[in-house]
Amino acid sequence: MVATSPNDAFVAFEHVQKSYDGVSLVVKDLNLSIGKGEFLTMLGPSGSGKTTCLMMLAGFETATHGRIMLDGTNINEVPPHKRGIGMVFQNYALFPHMTVGENLSFPLEVRGMGKSDREAKVKRALDMVQMYSFINRRPAQLSGGQQQRIALARALVFDPSLVLMDEPLGALDKQLREHMQFEIKHLHESLAITVVYVTHDQGEALTMSDRVAVFNDGRIQQLATPSDLYERPDNSFVAQFIGENNKLPGTIESIGDGKCTVRLETGEVIDATPVNVSTKGAKTLVSIRPERVEYKSEAMPAGAHTIDAEVMEFIYMGDMFRTRLRVAGSDEFVIKSRNTLGQRMLAPGEKIKIGWAPQDARALDPM
Repeated sequence: MVATSPNDAFVAFEHVQKSYDGVSLVVKDLNLSIGKGEFLTMLGPSGSGKTTCLMMLAGFETATHGRIMLDGTNINEVPPHKRGIGMVFQNYALFPHMTVGENLSFPLEVRGMGKSDREAKVKRALDMVQMYSFINRRPAQLSGGQQQRIALARALVFDPSLVLMDEPLGALDKQLREHMQFEIKHLHESLAITVVYVTHDQGEALTMSDRVAVFNDGRIQQLATPSDLYERPDNSFVAQFIGENNKLPGTIESIGDGKCTVRLETGEVIDATPVNVSTKGAKTLVSIRPERVEYKSEAMPAGAHTIDAEVMEFIYMGDMFRTRLRVAGSDEFVIKSRNTLGQRMLAPGEKIKIGWAPQDARALDPM
């Protein structure tokens, strides 16, 4: 369930601020509602405030101002061990002197659970991550991926209704990280738990989340589904941070009826969809995704806007080609195209026409 207001939220940040020095705010008036069973990712660059928000929710940091609510209860003054929240860290945080089974049993012992109940819950949690056969090993005897599975099982062993994950896959190699993304997503779906996940990896966020909150400078720049973030970014920061993005600076020449024309700095006039720009003469950055651009006339979308381009670099990537072009004075315009049978390679210096559908160009506030 996606929370649309604090009233139907399982987790809610209400006007939350955080300052470490009493002067500068690392989190600025955060209002965020998370529904029960939702997978929400806090995404952003280092220093954007996302991890601080997670630490305040966990209870390891205190809010300077505002309230943090969990299932209708203000938890600002509740200590971390009494919040009933599971936590998974990047460095696994497993006890090296304990076996896998002892690591999972420990949080249950702290809660006063009997031995037989502990053993049943430990087995169930390890079965979830397919690690029960490793129950008697110590962390040093496990690979990084195996340790992360154990850390995940430990966070789930006491049946928390909320699990927080702080860059949990950051230490894994690319192939294992992608595999673990799907494992975590499937566990979330099967257990119907609420997950708040922190990462700076936009691909990870798009793959796993119901919604993504994009942070920058202590504020949420956009909160939306993965597809909305990618296809309909609200501003130039989100467009640039989520996926690869071409940007052409210009000035709004006309605007109305959900459309606008933009005069680029080199004089070309193109059509675009206005986003957060509303006046003639306003400066803008036109955003166009690389995979939305075509250079083959037969593949041009209906009503495509065309413009001259010069090939600067053509890179073969196996399943696709990546072409860097000089367009409207910029040498960093990129096209991504599928490697289809019979498609010819382009040569540096070659002059071509490129085109895209007008609705795929978004005129954004340059911020």
